[in-house]
Order: sequence, then C-alpha cells, then structure tokens
Amino acid sequence: MNNTIKNRSEILMLYDIKDANPNGDPLDENKPRIDEETKINIVTDVRLKRTIRDYLMNFKNEDIFVKEIVDNEGKIQDAKQRANDFLKDIDKKELKKKGFHDQKEHIKRKIINDCIDVRLFGATIPLELKIKEKNVKGSITLTGPIQFRMGRSLHKVDIKHIKGTGAFASQPGATQKTFREEDILPYSLICFYGIINENTAKESGLRDKDVKLLLEGIWNGTKNLISRSKAGQMPRLLLKVNYNEDSYHLGDLDKMIKLKTEKNELEIRDVSDYIIDISELGERLMKEKNRISSIDYKIDERLNVNIDVFKDIKLQEIDLK
Repeated sequence: MNNTIKNRSEILMLYDIKDANPNGDPLDENKPRIDEETKINIVTDVRLKRTIRDYLMNFKNEDIFVKEIVDNEGKIQDAKQRANDFLKDIDKKELKKKGFHDQKEHIKRKIINDCIDVRLFGATIPLELKIKEKNVKGSITLTGPIQFRMGRSLHKVDIKHIKGTGAFASQPGATQKTFREEDILPYSLICFYGIINENTAKESGLRDKDVKLLLEGIWNGTKNLISRSKAGQMPRLLLKVNYNEDSYHLGDLDKMIKLKTEKNELEIRDVSDYIIDISELGERLMKEKNRISSIDYKIDERLNVNIDVFKDIKLQEIDLK
C-alpha cells in the first residue's frame, strides 16, 4: 500500500496498578505472573494487545479480527468462521466460481482493509473454504509490524492473598455466606518495550493513522480498562523514538531506564515513592541523534522523570484527542 509507514520506531510504555491483578496466570490459580527468581511482575504482550484491541473497538468504533462473536445458539465463533465472514460481501453465485486461491486473497485483502488489529499485530488465520462442494483447508499468515516484549515491573513485588465474604449463601438453606479468595499486588510499575517495523508494515498495510490510534489505545486503553481486577491502572510514560535511517533501531531501550527509591522495593505503594531515571537512555539516544528524527512523548503529571535528557532531539507531545 502506498500510504504505509516509512520509518522504524521504538516504543517504551510505563503504567502502574495498585491493589489489583494486572495479568492473571490461568495455570496458577489466576495469580499475578511473577518471576520467582527475581520477584519481578510479568505481564504478557497478549494482555497489552487485548487492552489496545478493546479500546479501539469500544471507544473508536474500529473493526478488529480477534474478538468474541456469539451466534444465536450461544456458540462462540472460531477463527475459521471469523475468516469466512469476510466472504459475505461476494454474491453467492460469484463465490462458487472462485477457487481457493481467489477466495483466500479476497479474505486477506478484506481483513487487511477492515481490521486495524491485523494491520498492527498481524495474524495467523486458519481457513476452511468450500470449493466445489469440498472443504479445503489452508491458512493466511501476516507478520505483525508491531511487536512487544513481555512487560516487566521495574521493581520487586509481593503477592498478597485476600479473603472475603460473598453476598449469597454457600448453598440452599445455609446460614453462612460464601467465601471468596484472590491474589493481588499492592503495587506494580510495569514497563513494556516494542518495535514498529516499517518492512513488515508493507505486508500488513500499517498506516500512519493506525500508529496514532495505537498510541491512543496504549494510553487511554490502559486508563479505561475498568474491570474489577484492573481498576486503577494508570499510564505514566509513553515514548516513541522515530528513526530516519532505513532498517535501524537502537534496541533494548527498556534496559536503559531505572527506578530509584529510598524505600525497600517491596514497600513501594505509589508513583510518589520513586523517580524514573532515564539518563542512560538519554545518553545513548544523544549518541545516535543523527539517526533520530524525533521523539514523541506523553507523561503523567504525577511521574517524576528527567525528560530533559533529550534536549538536543526534537520532542513532540503525543496528541491523544
């Protein structure tokens, strides 16, 4: 596509959560994910992508491919059925004339055009198409130009196990209410690192306006994720480093920021309990400033961070309207 992005970027995002569970592990009683060796909180890239998808769908009226669709019988649509949705714009008589390749290419083009999450993150889409009364299987693979690493807290965390009573009886005729139990983190400041790859953007059709919506989804999506386990999440810092040299990026930006506090890390409970030092990041980016066109940023007013380290690089505040 002619309007796909032209340059590579790197993304850093910090957000915090208090007295909640940022990402439960279904294989461990839905407890917050913890690296047991380091006591660092882990949040999967899938969780962040879900946050972005839900925001774009619910607040920006964007169509997404990966979403739950339930039919009239209460059955959840699988990926093959979802893919077949993108053949519905073809007349049934015309559809019968098309072979597998033609149907596949139509689905691919339609999904890229309609679904922002595929343009952002790519997709592996299984197909099962009816060709001359036979079901023919195949797949579509689109590599996502935007990839995130696992998010990790910038400090050690401690899981708290909480018990409470429910509102209903434990069983018919009982005089006692049910009990509930859950595991939460008193506090966690989580860092995500990502790359926007201009080369794979050509395949998925990623556009500049999609990237603007991505940034809005990262920031406002995090803030608007108001479920019982996620209420209170707050975005604190968003940086997007834009390069002007083909196929180049610095890498490991998340390794160049530090949380500094006078408290024991396990005692951190609020954004006011620490500062974020990005001096090392600033030094590295300043050395590469000729390869950098600009840095887009958004900072929560409560976060203490030395953003002035980028003094010789063009800074642009991200517009999240």
